[in-house]
Amino acid sequence: MDELQDVQLTEIKPLLNDKNAARNFQDFDCQEHDIETAFGVVHVTMRGTPKGNRPVILTYHDIGLNHKSCLNAFFNFEDMQEITQHFAVCHVDAPGQQEGAPPFPSGYQYPSMDELAEMLPAVLTHLNLKSFIGIGLGAGAYVLSRCALSHPDLVEGLVLINVDPCAKGWIDWAASKFSGWTTNIVDIVLAHHFGHEELQANLDLIQTYRLHIAQDINQDNLQLFLTSYNSRRDLEIERPVLGINENTAKTLKCPALLVVGDNSPAVEAVVECNSRLDPTKTTLLKMADCGGLPQVVQPGKLTEAFKYFVQGMGYMPAASMTRLMRSRTHSSSSVGSGESIRSRSHTSNHGEGSAGTPDGIDLQDAPQTMEVSC
Repeated sequence: MDELQDVQLTEIKPLLNDKNAARNFQDFDCQEHDIETAFGVVHVTMRGTPKGNRPVILTYHDIGLNHKSCLNAFFNFEDMQEITQHFAVCHVDAPGQQEGAPPFPSGYQYPSMDELAEMLPAVLTHLNLKSFIGIGLGAGAYVLSRCALSHPDLVEGLVLINVDPCAKGWIDWAASKFSGWTTNIVDIVLAHHFGHEELQANLDLIQTYRLHIAQDINQDNLQLFLTSYNSRRDLEIERPVLGINENTAKTLKCPALLVVGDNSPAVEAVVECNSRLDPTKTTLLKMADCGGLPQVVQPGKLTEAFKYFVQGMGYMPAASMTRLMRSRTHSSSSVGSGESIRSRSHTSNHGEGSAGTPDGIDLQDAPQTMEVSC
């Protein structure tokens, strides 16, 4: 039985309600770009100015959303400002999903998920950016993972929320086809984001996103993006095992923070992804009392986890860690490997003192993934 560290994080109220949803979706002090790539034009929003040789934070949203509705509430959250002081942010909208996007012409061939990933190097080149730390949700997490596998030199770290590394099985494909005939696309997208419990209990949040998906996203363009995601292929990653395949296993080379709410429909997929990644570079964060949009429902927890993740990569050594509280538990991992927040390959070896490690969190030398419940 492995000893795990259970890191407890306090929380404030969710970011969205009827009164502040519109404001939280807005961009502030941003520059927009339409960038031509080999697979079509992609809309990009830059926030802030790149800081020397530091990577930018590059985001990619999920289906039915765009960068505004998916991530602006999170990036406008007060505690995130400590992070964005140190990094420029590059929001990427999937083709045709940005606010006010025109419909594609009849017969337009939407890019595959692999092709969406191949757009990102062109985005970095156009903006004269060298590398990024990615934050992706659902379909966006898949795109960023695919980019990291193909271009590991461009990706310094990944925060993957609700990531599914698997291709859609034929039973799932048939079920989605059937549901597409019997259910409107808004309900299909909502079921992708939210579990049954959250659909029944969090009515204000659901209504906010129901209206956004129905009214602010071009429905034909959304159907193309959804079809592309449902046609994705397996990431074909496997966990490296010392003495067996550590030099040949195909997996993410960068540090990765996997995030999922305990009521999210993506729990099984995220656990599966965790089982395929390098345990010395991976953290799995499970959020209690949270469903499909942790960046909206639990912004304080995610901000603190992201801050710690970035510190583990050697950035922001002096950043405060106000919400982490010490709690030690004995448990066996539910995902086949003990997991703890330490596991960055170079977490505390940057000569930065102990700023990146909150008091009370012991760093273990044994290579193991970190599983954190909060």
